[in-house]
Formats: sequence, structure tokens, C-alpha cells
Amino acid sequence: MVRSALITGITGQDGSYLAELLLQKGYLVHGLVRRSSSFSTGRIDHLYRDIHEKPQLLLHYGDLTDGQALTNLVQEIEPDEIYNLGAQSHVRVSFDQPVYTLMSDGVGSLNVLEAARLLNKRKQVRVYQASSSEMYGMVLETPQTEKTPFNPQSPYACAKVYAFFQTINYRRSYNMFACNGILFNHESPRRGETFVTRKITRAATRIKLGLQEKLFLGNLDAKRDWGYAKDYVEAMWMMLQQDEPDDFVIATGETRTIREFLDLVFGQLDLDWSKYVQVDPRYFRPAEVDLLLGDASKAKQKFGWTAATDVRELARIMVDHDLELARREKHDQKFVNA
Repeated sequence: MVRSALITGITGQDGSYLAELLLQKGYLVHGLVRRSSSFSTGRIDHLYRDIHEKPQLLLHYGDLTDGQALTNLVQEIEPDEIYNLGAQSHVRVSFDQPVYTLMSDGVGSLNVLEAARLLNKRKQVRVYQASSSEMYGMVLETPQTEKTPFNPQSPYACAKVYAFFQTINYRRSYNMFACNGILFNHESPRRGETFVTRKITRAATRIKLGLQEKLFLGNLDAKRDWGYAKDYVEAMWMMLQQDEPDDFVIATGETRTIREFLDLVFGQLDLDWSKYVQVDPRYFRPAEVDLLLGDASKAKQKFGWTAATDVRELARIMVDHDLELARREKHDQKFVNA
């Protein structure tokens, strides 16, 4: 029998990689997409090109803040698994839009859980909640594990803490199979260009080809545990295949400063980043998170997951992709100016 899954946030970085993984495993994949005047499916368009005989990927318009419509959809499609990846996921933006962030990331997750609870009355559905290392905030211990207390430093992190405990509450109160994946920073060529790693790789490759002169960044001393998103979505799926629901940290166990990431990226292009990067106070957060370092020992012990890609290889993957983008951009400029 074909298993089915609903992915909220399917057009995002993680959603697109997860959709690929589930389709490869033979799932019928449903995706929740917000309606807009322009198409936002660029990260998953290739999946339609790969489907020939019958559609295994179906998209539905909806919004996490519309609880009734979400419940109606879940009741209609009756998924075996729900992956709640939809969110306002930019930490800096959450300071500018705190209410929207709380509604989409906090109340939105509650709407998913409630829809799953109602479906559970006739069919068990397994739920994955995308939690975040940002919940640790100003960390109280290093490295951070599943037992480390949360100390959030942003509206985004506060909303994610709310969603985390609601997931546990529903698991305990209604005997639901609901898991939190506490994912540390995970990047890829599909990362949005306003996130620091992708901002760096896009700028560095454009600078290399003479398309850009400067890169403006905020706190260069922040330390992060960076992994590859494609590795991390495998952990999401593995969590929902266990006999019992639980919460897991997913991380590489290594940390780098933004300065070190700049070294890796610009070094691949034989450039000295200090000649091109300027610190701009506009990109500082009102409350900074200085260090995040995860311990994924529990995930390794329970279901054998470890990060397959280190940060050096991750930087290479992203630079190779963005260098090709920059080459196309330069070619297009020549064509326009010809």
C-alpha cells in the first residue's frame, strides 16, 4: 500500500529536499502552498518533470494560520505522516514581524497538531515538528542536547519553543505519535539568499566574476553548527519510522564562526574576503546568539543518523552551484548589452 505524506512549507529548502526523498521512497506527497500572485515553486518544479506515469506530488493552497481549512485538508487526504516545515524562518525578520512570526510558527504548529488529533480518531498519523537550535538562544551549556534548557533570544525562537512544547503536550495528552526535530543550522544551494551562508556564496561568486564589489554582513564572530539540508531531511523521515515518538537534536557537532565560513568560501575562489566584506550595523540582531553547537548522539544511538557532509564540503557544493549561477548571469548581461 502506498504511504502518503503532507509537507507544509514544501516550496522551501527543507520541503523540497524532503519531497525528493519521499518520492524516491514511493510516497504520495501532498504539499501545502500559500497562494500568491507569482509562482513560488522553483525549488520543486524539477519534481514534476521527473513524474511521468501518474502524479505522486500534489499541491494544495492553504495557510498554517487557517486552522479550519488545514483540518479540512487533513481530513480529506488522510496522510500517514505530516511534516510541519512551514514557518516564517528568518530570525532577523522575526524582530520586525513578531506577531506574524508567532502566528505562523506558533499557532500554525498548533493548528497542525489539532488537525492531526482529529484525524487520529479514525486513523493514526505521525507528525514531525520542525524545531530549531535557535530555541537555545543564549546557551546555558555547550554542546546543546535534548536536555539543555531553552533560553530564546528572538520572537522566532520564542514561537518555536511554544510549538515544541505543544508537540510534547499533544503527544502526552492524546497519545499521538509526534516528534520534535531540533535541527541546527542546515544549508544548501536552495537556501534563501537572505540567509548568511547563501548570502556569502552568492556574493563571493559574483565578486569573482566582476558582477559585485562588496558584501555587507553583521556579526562575523557568531558561531554556528552548519550541516547540509539534504542530510537533515533524512533524519526527519527516520524519526517518524521509530517505534516510539521522541525528540532529537540533529547537528554535525562542529562549529565555525562566520569569519571561518568566509575563509572557506572565498578561499575556494582564491579571494581574500577582507578586501570585499564590510560590517554593517543594520544586520545586527537586537539580541545576538553567539554560539550554537549540537550533540546528535541520541539520534546516532536510536536510529543511526550522523551528518554525512562537513562544512568544508557544504561550502564547496554551494560555491559550485552559485558560481554557475553567476556565470549565467554574466552571460545574460553580455547578451543584453550586445
